[in-house]
Amino acid sequence: MKRELGLRDVVFFTISGILGTRWLSASAHAGPGAVTLWFLAAVLFLVPCAWAMAVLSRKYPQQGGLYVWTRNDFGDWHGFLCFWLYWTSISLWFPNAVMAYSSMAVYALGPDYQHLASDRAYVVIASLLLIWVSLGSHLVGLKYGKWTQALGFVGSYGVGAMLLLIAGAVWMRDGQPATPMHFVPEFNFETINFWAQISYALTGLEMAPIIGEEIHDPERVLPKSAWIATFACAGYYSLATAALLVLMRPEQVNVLYGLAEGGHLAGIKLDLHWLGPVFAICILMGALGQFGALGSSAARLPYVVGADKYFPAAFAKLHPRWGTPHVSILTLAGIASVALVLVQFGESIRAAYSLLVDLMVLTTFVPFLYIFLSSWKAGNRVSAVSGIAVSILAMACSLVPPADTPNVLLFEVKLIGGALLLTAAARWMFTSRS
Repeated sequence: MKRELGLRDVVFFTISGILGTRWLSASAHAGPGAVTLWFLAAVLFLVPCAWAMAVLSRKYPQQGGLYVWTRNDFGDWHGFLCFWLYWTSISLWFPNAVMAYSSMAVYALGPDYQHLASDRAYVVIASLLLIWVSLGSHLVGLKYGKWTQALGFVGSYGVGAMLLLIAGAVWMRDGQPATPMHFVPEFNFETINFWAQISYALTGLEMAPIIGEEIHDPERVLPKSAWIATFACAGYYSLATAALLVLMRPEQVNVLYGLAEGGHLAGIKLDLHWLGPVFAICILMGALGQFGALGSSAARLPYVVGADKYFPAAFAKLHPRWGTPHVSILTLAGIASVALVLVQFGESIRAAYSLLVDLMVLTTFVPFLYIFLSSWKAGNRVSAVSGIAVSILAMACSLVPPADTPNVLLFEVKLIGGALLLTAAARWMFTSRS
């Protein structure tokens, strides 16, 4: 593969992959205590991730990242399990995320367009476009695909910058924020549930090492980019959440559309009617960047595993002209598209998909346990313990059912059973190709 990315490109790649503007609505809905939770999660989880990425990307700079680290430190089976759970989690993440961003972006345009946020035809078409534009741009290589992440960086930070500016203007005009800024979290059921979301929102530092052989001087660039992204993302989430709470009270913030509502409300208060459309554009840009980063890195994993002959040989092939793992990229886009369409048919399928999303959060943190265990073996003892503790806590929180769950026992059986089935599928695939 061609080395196309320098330090700036990797910083854009990592930040755009981590930042998700949709998390701002959920955190503002949780109240000012969420700002403190972002800070704690950054210290206890994101910083240990940066330590792990720094030391492991120097130790194993080749393509594959977390798969190679786990395989080399714990054996081929553990490496395959780590890959399988991570890759399937990303595949399940795509339909949920593209529908959320498609709805949120059109909601930001104002009352005349907000009905489209619940229009199935619009959501499906817009979501499919987001999937294929973000992943399709990477078929021709990172030389061109990297600009998707640059757009994502500009879009996400555009939203953050506008929030801070308009929050400051509204505070000066009104003389006080809409929400009293008491930053001590309330430890209740919602806080426990939100901790899993915060931890999940801060994942993403592991993406850049997966494409290590496509980076110029990865031993130097990867550690430096990890630390830059850590502070940039922690600051972004904390400040943007506080800014949204200046505009709205927590109970007014819709967990899906709160960010768009805040922008629209500020536009009315400040007589800036162009604010909503600009918010919508920035939200879509940020989404494209995040989808491109996660998709392109996740698509490299089957290529590396295929080269090890634990996955079908077709995944190990590179495009003869572009030098990209095109089979893997197209497969990921195809799985995401099929899941997106299937979830539109019937409440039973949508309920099943909601369970899959919960399963996604649960299984995502298993690869992080492997990452932190590798970090422990590399000498990062304190940070590894912190990362392992947060990962286990996030997994435990993901097992807490939603408040409106009719049958808690059935929910838990399905969730834990699904995780065991995914593990069993991984074992079958591994042993059949060993």
